[in-house]
Amino acid sequence: MVIDPGDEIEDILAIVVKHNLKVKQIVITHAHIDHVGGAMKLRALTGAPILLNQNDYALLKMLDVQASWIGVATPGEVTVEASVSDGDSLRAGNLKANVIHTPGHTEGSVCLYFPAEKLLIAGDTLFARSIGRTDLPGGSFEKIMRSLHDRVLTLPDETVVIPGHGPQTTIGEEREENPFLKK
Repeated sequence: MVIDPGDEIEDILAIVVKHNLKVKQIVITHAHIDHVGGAMKLRALTGAPILLNQNDYALLKMLDVQASWIGVATPGEVTVEASVSDGDSLRAGNLKANVIHTPGHTEGSVCLYFPAEKLLIAGDTLFARSIGRTDLPGGSFEKIMRSLHDRVLTLPDETVVIPGHGPQTTIGEEREENPFLKK
């Protein structure tokens, strides 16, 4: 499983080859260009299907606009094979991830929780001492706060959080130190 291939496809493939892995699915946590930009390249090289929450399909149609915001080339059309929804289970080898729908950064934002590993791939919902921005299309401060308090902060404190950007953290650290989440 490759999650959020921005555009570092050569680096991703080098890791896949080094560890003799086979990419069986490409999971996108949300449809911002920096998370989905390399998905079609990776699919062309591996044949793996692209999975995304259906609430972000409209954002996929805006990749050319998103590219203009940050001054990069458009990745072209991204085709999604299947939607991932809240409560779905995804498997990668002997690993199992539960999909947690966490709207707020975008309508279709999801996190992937690997309970046996106590690991959360947070996309851009939660960062170390911060949260995802909510001022872009599909964003909502009220929704991200509800997602964080009702869904993400229900996970055990020792859960390691790998955000879409920046250093890793834990749920416990964020509960205590994140200024957006402190009561």
